[in-house]
Amino acid sequence: MKKVQLEIVGMSYSQSQSGAYALILGVKGESRRLPIIIGGFEAQAIAIHLENMKPTRPLTHDLLKSFATHFNINILEVIINKFENGIFYSKLVCEAYGKISEIDSRTSDAVALAIRFNCPMYTYDHIIEEAGISIDEETDEKEERPSVRKKSAGSDYADYTLDELEEMLENAISEENFEEASQIRDEIKKKKKNNLES
Repeated sequence: MKKVQLEIVGMSYSQSQSGAYALILGVKGESRRLPIIIGGFEAQAIAIHLENMKPTRPLTHDLLKSFATHFNINILEVIINKFENGIFYSKLVCEAYGKISEIDSRTSDAVALAIRFNCPMYTYDHIIEEAGISIDEETDEKEERPSVRKKSAGSDYADYTLDELEEMLENAISEENFEEASQIRDEIKKKKKNNLES
């Protein structure tokens, strides 16, 4: 399986889930993005480290880093290795005294630790194909898009045609609303799958 390296592109407050955030990972040197919904605590742990802020007392991920360093454990890399039922799964590839071990982790914790250990983050190409979204370079020009039916409050994406969903996806990506884009992408995949089966 082809492994691709990821980097943190941004993070935004979730519009649909209270207290949650959308963490946006990007494939290095490409326009493909992987939006992941994470909790507020994990978002704070990631943001604090990225902003070089020093809390008065160590946060959980800082404590784990100190603990691991004290016992000569190093995280070599983080791999987002599975996407199932809308959930991302990750593993930490660790080294201690010359022995390599893999430890299962929530993706949000894995990212928070990766930035503290300054280690690379990866995923597999097939996960990007299944769960990622691509940003068209031309959308930066913010060209005028044809009007498309807007999602009304409380409505389901299932109410829209495939063509409408494709346009909504383009609009969401151009507006950098990655959380909505990932929800629309999931509905498009569901509709295409249903069309194949019928």
